[in-house]
This record gives sequence, structure tokens and C-alpha cells, in this order.
Amino acid sequence: MPRAKTKSFQTETKQLLQLMIHSLYSNKEIFLRELVSNGSDALDKIRFQSIENSKLLGDDSDLKINIHLNAQNNTITISDNGIGMNEEEIIQNIGTIAKSGTAQFLSEMAGEKKKDSNLIGQFGVGFYSVFMVADKVSVHSRGATAKAEEAVLWESSGEDTYQLSSIPKQDRGTTITVYLNEENKEFSELMRVKFLLQKYSQYINFPLILNPEEGEAETINDSDAIWLKSKRSVKDQEYKDFYKFISYDSNDPLAWIHNKVEGKQEYTSLLFIPEKSPYDLWNRDTPRGIKLFIQRVFIMDDAAHFLPLYLRFMKGVVDSSDLPLNVSREILQDHPLVDSIKKGLTKRVLDSLKKMQKDKPEDYQKFWKAFGLVIKEGPAEDYENSESIAELFLFASSLSDSRELDTTLDQYIGRLKDGEDKIYYSIADSYEAAANSPHIEHLKANDTEVLLLTDRIDEWLMSTLMQFKGKTLVNVAKEELDETENKPKITKEKQEIIDKLKTSLDAKVSDVVASSRLVDSAVCLVLSKNEPGAQLKRILEASGQSFGDSKPVFEVNLKHKLIKKLGTLSGKEFTNFSQFLFDYAVIAEGGTPKDPSKYLRQLDKYLA
Repeated sequence: MPRAKTKSFQTETKQLLQLMIHSLYSNKEIFLRELVSNGSDALDKIRFQSIENSKLLGDDSDLKINIHLNAQNNTITISDNGIGMNEEEIIQNIGTIAKSGTAQFLSEMAGEKKKDSNLIGQFGVGFYSVFMVADKVSVHSRGATAKAEEAVLWESSGEDTYQLSSIPKQDRGTTITVYLNEENKEFSELMRVKFLLQKYSQYINFPLILNPEEGEAETINDSDAIWLKSKRSVKDQEYKDFYKFISYDSNDPLAWIHNKVEGKQEYTSLLFIPEKSPYDLWNRDTPRGIKLFIQRVFIMDDAAHFLPLYLRFMKGVVDSSDLPLNVSREILQDHPLVDSIKKGLTKRVLDSLKKMQKDKPEDYQKFWKAFGLVIKEGPAEDYENSESIAELFLFASSLSDSRELDTTLDQYIGRLKDGEDKIYYSIADSYEAAANSPHIEHLKANDTEVLLLTDRIDEWLMSTLMQFKGKTLVNVAKEELDETENKPKITKEKQEIIDKLKTSLDAKVSDVVASSRLVDSAVCLVLSKNEPGAQLKRILEASGQSFGDSKPVFEVNLKHKLIKKLGTLSGKEFTNFSQFLFDYAVIAEGGTPKDPSKYLRQLDKYLA
């Protein structure tokens, strides 16, 4: 056996190598992904070069990667019959830290060849991840044009030196043997390795063959990545099966969005809209997102960078070769390309939902029941797309006797008369409370449509969505509504009642005014324009937020018999009855009097 030559790593010291091994990667299992990716790159290189020189393949044209396990010796071996390396290339690509043969090869490729390549490695540091789990690593390689006796054996224990020997190799390609340390024996176990290969390398371009110590070899990957196929070649059932595979959902998806972008930025995406919401949908801190692949190689499971949080229910994959990962390929870097992909994917999801809303209303109803509340987070989070998001909203309407959510903002606008520029809405804790709110009596009497909102998020939503396609959204519980031409006539006697109410309710209301919005009800509470409504106030107060001394406006229906009765009272009786009317108004908007039992006693008294 020829004597081995000992060489030092050319560009860095032992300290730097150790830093890379122990600090660069957060997950030990990554080493297998990196070694398989290197093998895939080597196979891709010879496949491209053989186009111009068919003799390179010789009698070994069946390109593949073999994984051999030996639990007894604590070794895992990764072999490919790719382009291979000579001594000089091994020194350049492995002996020099951060010297990437793949990057060099890419730089030499031009035009369509580069575009079609599936080369994965770009940094030249992936190989060194092996030293996280190994006491020693050997690389035995023979170049495609080299003779058997020209093969080279590279060995290192991850210190500051490595050894080179001329050891004959009968076949073309590279064999990497990893001598696992005691802490990482698990990586020689069949089921553990099989799981990792299927997790990270399921879709690489070449057969990945796992050879156990006992039993038959098994090809464990599917090089036919569904998202890289043309849409015409993929059957609906294939989409459904793939969705179930990546989502662990037993239900079929409602829809899928398959798209390939070419040009300045290139990526492929396959996104799915689920039918049902997951149990942790409302846990905003739960890891979520779509799966990220780089040239078919799995990178991360929860790539939340590509869709906004209000679309967190989406499932699927994104595959790109252009994304700026950190040097260990574990973390996406901030980059305009990431933002560009996010914008593109978001627009496609919103467009697909809009199409579903139009063409498949039954499916859209399922979607809205499952994810409508999440979509309502959108305008506050994504101002750029706020109007597109708002187009997706569904509401109950005062024009219908049904509580069904079947009215869109576009439909509301389509029913407006010439010159009308307001969209009215009522917010309450229930459909009944919203539909029967005293605030909308005048509007209903004039056949003016009112949207009925009952979700806890609605008032917060409307505080961020103030206009839609040039129309102003108006909360019927706000004081600016009372701008009609039918102002009630106030006689001297009625003014006296209003003034006495101001005095009696001074601690609870900011003002008392004659109402033009009330038809059947006696009184109602009206908020100032910037005041949070009762629904939002209760939510915020439950979280510990105080609103100080803010007071509503007290509106009275001067034609109502209760107000006429009030005009006949004086002294303590007037005060008690005015307090009763205030509680009446609180209940009408879905609130609870501070002293419910007192209110009931008063009610019994006045009904007697």
C-alpha cells in the first residue's frame, strides 16, 4: 500500500474547522442530506458532460447512489457513480474549506444547461457536517476519465490535517465512508437512516438505494416530484394523495394551486387549500408554513417566510434554486427574492379563493366556515392586499331573513342606488342582537341594507377596513350616522325632558340627544367616532385594558311611549326611570346592567 501524504487544510485552521463542525449546523442529521446531495451533484455533472462526451459513462450508465449500513462497525457508506475526482480536485473541493466544486461547475455552465441543472451544493461546506457524527471520514474517488490505479483516498478525523493515498478503485465515482462516533451510532441503524433519506432526499433525480447489513437492497426515493411535473400530466387523485402525504390530513383538499415561475426569478409551487381547520389554528406561535425544497432536496418543514400569517392554514411546497439560505442551508436569509415569492404566492392564493367564491360557492362556504375568521386578520396585516382580502368576506344581511353568511361587499355595492356611498354594518354578539339592534331601525324602515357582524374579531377588523372601493364603511352604533334629513322636531316640553335626562345620567353619558334612527325602540347608546364599540371594549377589558371615563351618547325616541311616560315623572321617580332606560339601552346592544337584579325589580314595578 503506497505511503499516505499528510496535508494541512489550505485556507483555514483547526479552530475554524471545529467552529464549522460544532456551530454551523443545528441538527446532526443534516450530514446525511449533505452527503447525498453531493452524490446527486456528482451524478448530475457526469450526466451533463456525457451529452458532449458519451464515452464518459462507458458500461456504467445506470446512475445511482448506494447507501450501505454496518451497525457492527458503526459505519455508513454513501457511494455514487458520478463524475468522481482526481487528487487535485479532492484537494480543491475537500481540502480547502468553503471551496465548492459545484459552485465552480455552475460558473462554467452557460445558458440553458445551467437552467436545467439540478446541482444542489453552493457553499462547499456541506461535506464538513459529517464531522458532527464521525470520528473519521474517508473519501475514495476515481474521476470519470481516470484509470483504476489513479484513484485517490482522502482521510481525515476533522482536525487540521488530512491524508492522501493512491488506492486503486475499480469503478468510477466516489465512495464516502463515515466512521460514526459512539454518540451517534443511531445513524447506522436501518430504520433511522431510511427515515432521514425519505425526509430529506425523497425527490432527488437519481435512485437512492439503501443496502442493509441483512436483506435485500431497497430503492427508497421517488424521483418523480409531483410539483415539478406539468399540470396537464398530474391527475386529480395524485394531487389529493400528495396533499394527504404532506399534511397528514385524511380529508381531500378543497383546491390546489400549481404554478411555475420563470424568468428573473424561478421557482415552482404547489399549494393546497384544506377543507377543515387544524386544532391549533388559533395558536399564532405554532410553527407553520409550507415545505421548502432546494432543487428537490428538502430544506425545512415550516417555511413561514412565503405566506402571511392570515394564510397560515395553507399547505404545500416551494422549490427553488435561487433562494438565499445561510451557509448551512438551514435558515432563509432576508432577501428581496423571498419577499417577491411571498407576494407572488399570496396573490395566487387570494385569486384562487376569489375564483372558488365565484365558480364553486358551495366549496367556498365550506372554506369560509373553516377559515373565515383567519382571513379577517388580513387587512390589518397585509395593507397592500386589503381590498382583495375584503372581497372574500361573507356577511349576513338585513335584507335576508336568514342568518346565512352569503353577502359580499361587492354585492352590497351592486345594490346601492345612484349617489349612495356608504356601507352600513351592525356589530353584536349574536345574529339576533345585530338584526334587531335599535341602531338600524330607521335604516331598515327605509329598506337600507345593513351587514350583520357577529364574530369577536369583527369590530377590530372594521377599525382597520374603513373603506372599500371608494365606499365608506359605517358602524351604525357610531354618532356620525345621525345625519338624516328627518331631524325630530323638539318642542319646549321635550327639550325639558332631554335636559333633565342629561342631569340624571350625567355620570354615565356624555350627552342626551333626540334620535332620528330609532323607530320602535325608546333609547339607544351611541359611540363617538373614535370610541371602541361594546364588543371590542369587552374583549380589551378582559385582557386588562382600561378605558377611563369614556361615555356614550344617549339617544331618545321622543315619539316612544316610555319617553312620554318619563315626561310625566319628576324627582326621584324621574331619576329611577331614567336609570332604568339607560339599562334598557345597555341590554339592547348586548350588554349587561351593572345591577341586573335592580333592573328586574324596576321592570316588575313598571309592568305592574
